[in-house]
Amino acid sequence: MDDNRKTIVGQWLVPAGILLMVLAIMLFNFITKSRLSANDTVTRNMADAAGACADNFREQLTLLTTIGEPIAELMEDKTSVESVYALKTIRLAMRYSGAYAVYMLDEEGKGIDNAGEKISMAEWEYFEEMNAVKESTYHFVPDDGIKGHKAVVANVPVRYEEGLGHMLLFYPLNNFEAVVKKNDFVAWNIVALIDENGTLLLASGTGNSWKEGDNLYDVLRAGNEDAVKKMKTRITNRVSSVSTVKMGDTESALTYVPVGINNWTLVTGISQDYIDRQVAQQWMDVRNMMIQLVIVTVVFICIIIGINIASKVLNNRRQEQLEEKADTDLLTGLNNKLATERKIKEYMAKNPKSRSMMFILDIDNFKKINDTMGHAFGDEVLRSLGQQIGSLFRASDIIGRVGGDEFFIFLKNISADDSIRKEAKKVENFFHDFKAGEYTKYSATASIGVAIFPEEGADFESLYKAADQALYKAKERGKNQLAFYKDSWMEK
Repeated sequence: MDDNRKTIVGQWLVPAGILLMVLAIMLFNFITKSRLSANDTVTRNMADAAGACADNFREQLTLLTTIGEPIAELMEDKTSVESVYALKTIRLAMRYSGAYAVYMLDEEGKGIDNAGEKISMAEWEYFEEMNAVKESTYHFVPDDGIKGHKAVVANVPVRYEEGLGHMLLFYPLNNFEAVVKKNDFVAWNIVALIDENGTLLLASGTGNSWKEGDNLYDVLRAGNEDAVKKMKTRITNRVSSVSTVKMGDTESALTYVPVGINNWTLVTGISQDYIDRQVAQQWMDVRNMMIQLVIVTVVFICIIIGINIASKVLNNRRQEQLEEKADTDLLTGLNNKLATERKIKEYMAKNPKSRSMMFILDIDNFKKINDTMGHAFGDEVLRSLGQQIGSLFRASDIIGRVGGDEFFIFLKNISADDSIRKEAKKVENFFHDFKAGEYTKYSATASIGVAIFPEEGADFESLYKAADQALYKAKERGKNQLAFYKDSWMEK
């Protein structure tokens, strides 16, 4: 009875006392850290939402060149960018890229648009800059030269018979603004796109008076010197982050995320008042005593469950130990025949394409050893072989005694040809130095057959037959050697 009481104390009262102490500490820490945690949650949601928008924007721009480049290759060896074939090509690009306009131009800026009309863009403000580039690039243009819209133009080189031209794919920036508006995080009052120097390429929202073309760092510098310095460093290093800045009489949290194209950065902002309201709401929920009581109850139940699980784990470990004993060959300490076959079959089923090696070892003249030196010494040979060869390979490999003097070695995941030959040589060399016997040292040799899984046998039975045939080769050739199922491995 006393033992039972001690057991109850050990299993319930002690954990309960520890639980109460832990709960007291957790409650104190929870109260002091909950405000910080709530603030972190809101800012993290901001960063995640901004990152999703940046990813979406990058994917839409990347689609222009992903579609444009292989289509542009179709123009190779074509005589002119104004051909009917060129028109079909740019219409194909427009259909799949999401561009609202596609132009095919030669080096002089002449060509056709997606409607088939002849055009000249030589006087366009940005043509000379784009014409100097010989690889796919992206350009922000405040005036697309078509309708006066802001756009991102993907410039894809076109190599045709008369020279190097350009396919221009126009992406509407109103699409980008629509992406931002559709985002689940609807509290943004600032959305901007800046280049690597901090110049505002795009600025919208109700929470600022920023103008496109201004420098973001200069706009924010007054009263935010330290914050702007950190922001500039992180943006230059392409690091996403959140900074709190003063904008007039209010504070705002700005999130900046690299777009991944042209060193552009997406900047979004939200008023600090909004963040404070979100934090206060979460704080009120945290202080609700009923929730705390529920948490305590759940934790206590979890401890009870944990104790039961621990008991089951302990029982499972004991069961595993019993199963391990049942799988062990008592003489050598290796896997017995049933365990060896079962483990190899299980591995084959789970890894049907993982190249592996099966060795069958048969000690040469073992009957003579028993007859001349006694069965006890024969057992010593087997025991020594099991101990020594078991330490030669990885713990994950399968090694077992499957007959009186017959052993299996199954090496997992040996993919390289050189590794196969190396492992075969290791096994063969092992018997050059193998000696058994505590007082009388006896050099036992073995005949060894090798087959490769799955090339030479995709299941246990066929692989065993292949390895057994290789073993027969080794014995037929005079024993004390290794033979592959396919002799070509030895020739290699």
